[in-house]
Amino acid sequence: RTRTTTTTTTTMRSMRAASSPIHAPRRARVAGAVSAGASSSPAPSSGVPSSGAHMASSTGATGATASLGASNARAKTSVVRRAVVDGSLLAAPARTRRRSPEDVVNGGNGYEVEQRALEACVRRQMAQEYVPKFNIPSDTLDSAYERCREVTAEYAKTFYLGTKLMTPEKQRAIWAIYVWCRRTDELVDGPNASHITPEALDRWEERLEGIFEGKPVDVIDATLCDTLSRFPVDIQPFRDMIDGMRMDLVKPRYETFDELYEYCYRVAGTVGLMSMPIMGCDEEFNGDIKKVYKAALALGLANQLTNILRDVGEDAQTRNRIYVPLEDLRRFGITEQEVLRGMFSPSTGQVDDRWKAFMKFQIERAREVFKDAEDGVNCLHKDARWPVWSALDVYRNILDAIEANGYNNFNQRAYVPKAQKFLMLPQSYIKAQTAKTS
Repeated sequence: RTRTTTTTTTTMRSMRAASSPIHAPRRARVAGAVSAGASSSPAPSSGVPSSGAHMASSTGATGATASLGASNARAKTSVVRRAVVDGSLLAAPARTRRRSPEDVVNGGNGYEVEQRALEACVRRQMAQEYVPKFNIPSDTLDSAYERCREVTAEYAKTFYLGTKLMTPEKQRAIWAIYVWCRRTDELVDGPNASHITPEALDRWEERLEGIFEGKPVDVIDATLCDTLSRFPVDIQPFRDMIDGMRMDLVKPRYETFDELYEYCYRVAGTVGLMSMPIMGCDEEFNGDIKKVYKAALALGLANQLTNILRDVGEDAQTRNRIYVPLEDLRRFGITEQEVLRGMFSPSTGQVDDRWKAFMKFQIERAREVFKDAEDGVNCLHKDARWPVWSALDVYRNILDAIEANGYNNFNQRAYVPKAQKFLMLPQSYIKAQTAKTS
């Protein structure tokens, strides 16, 4: 899961440039709010159009909406005007409240939630079900995909490196999914997170359903809509990710690893399920496709565990969140207050030995999950194996970087230098050459 960082002036300019609606020739910009009917709640700000930047502007319904016919276009323009005025997420009335954050937290077993989503994704891929195509000028769509590429490159450098090894169509699809996930994440972790309500997430989920019905709201939604018309991606992992955001609204601590597992599935394992139909299996693969999906889930879990370990200090100091399991902390004689302060020896200034032992245990767990993920990579289509191997290898190296920092993840950020990433590519390429067909 991505983490929000300080935005540079250059990035702010690109954010403003990305905020035009899909109304192609005239780029009238419509600023909206994320909250359901509350204009005081700003929109996500990760360099993508705001959630209220609607597909058709109040200046008229042309371009992408032309195919709907003049009467439909006039009606849609009227609805959009109301949506812009009241700051709502959708150009549609709010529906009945879905699930509260408390319902999600108390809703059951994370392993079962994950299994239901896996089965839904497998069914859809096997049935080759697609979202209806949305009529949009190709130059407008190309421009929107380019914005997705820019955001992915800016905020997910390791992930982006892997996508650059894919075919152009798969690149664009993965960028569209990444940006939807980023926008979703920033609802609760972005600079406007304090304004976000459960109702806002309800409206965001309604908007998601509109995308899966072939009815995108803005240009960035349109890229995901286009992706869904090309690849048989199921809606369930998207819904589950929104539930992960609901968890973040009310749950800043995780007692056990099983509790954390559910959260990791919702905010990261879901990405594996979303991406799997795009990656595809090897042409000669004749095994159980569920095995490949499970490996994709494992990679999502491994990446999220790595994020959590890398970001302990940032999460504790800026968000009052502790994601590592509390029962694990107690096992190593560590209190919540010590994590919030940062664990350094008062005499030497070095990282506390208890924290080093704790981190060694957590890092070993994450590495074991990466091993589970490896089992499915070579089952993927040949044009997806190298990208996935490269992303896996580079992300796993963040764990090495934490070790190299002396386990200081309180005020030092672990990362893999760009030159090292490129040096790892040949080895990833070699591992990707042999297909696994069962």
